[in-house]
Amino acid sequence: MAARRIKKKPAKKPARKPVKKAAKPIELYYWPTPNGWKISIALEEMKLPYVMKPVNIGKGEQFEPAFLRISPNNRMPAIVDPDGPGGRPISIFESGAILQYLGRKSGKFYPADDRGRAQVEEWLFWQVGGLGPMAGQAFHFLTYSNEDLTYAKKRYSDEVNRLFGVMDKRLATRKYLAGAYSIADMACWGWVIAAMNFQPLNDFPHLKAWQERMGARPAVKKGYELGAELRKPMTEEQKKILFGQRAR
Repeated sequence: MAARRIKKKPAKKPARKPVKKAAKPIELYYWPTPNGWKISIALEEMKLPYVMKPVNIGKGEQFEPAFLRISPNNRMPAIVDPDGPGGRPISIFESGAILQYLGRKSGKFYPADDRGRAQVEEWLFWQVGGLGPMAGQAFHFLTYSNEDLTYAKKRYSDEVNRLFGVMDKRLATRKYLAGAYSIADMACWGWVIAAMNFQPLNDFPHLKAWQERMGARPAVKKGYELGAELRKPMTEEQKKILFGQRAR
């Protein structure tokens, strides 16, 4: 008998994997200031794609209607994430809220466990409510005031000195504010850099070591340098735009 021929089934073609679309970049509304650096540093550290949208605060661009729809407080930084929760765009203002959002989105530098997250939030809000405002006021009265307001200068400079002492004690027993490197460190670093113009770190060795450790990180360097060419000495006209604002 003739051998039966067995028909071979045609080989199945491997299923094509769906092509993943490249994430649209986050829009960063920014100017090179300590608050702006928080977000540029975070985006670099988290390796999230972004595009910088300059907001020239000296020209008053923060008061334009298009920007106010994103940041109703007339302040940068702000972000627009085209790929927000549920795949829909979201805009966020206030640097602390932005850092928390980016930490959740990336899963980096913002712990998922409650205890770790609480530590990060303590130091994040410490910066937002203390270090930033106090250093900002000290810098203002020492640099921009046309009057020699001795009390204001001493009041805010002393408070920055006290806050530096708080950081120094904290950093005596750990490398970063919340133990592991986090968004809290990113929030504080730029304000320490700014305050060093009037408050040297010689009396705060642990804070100084932290500042240098942070500054050596490639992502911190890149975030700090973003838009550096935009920063110019402030004119009297720009001071009028920036200072003495009232409700509009």
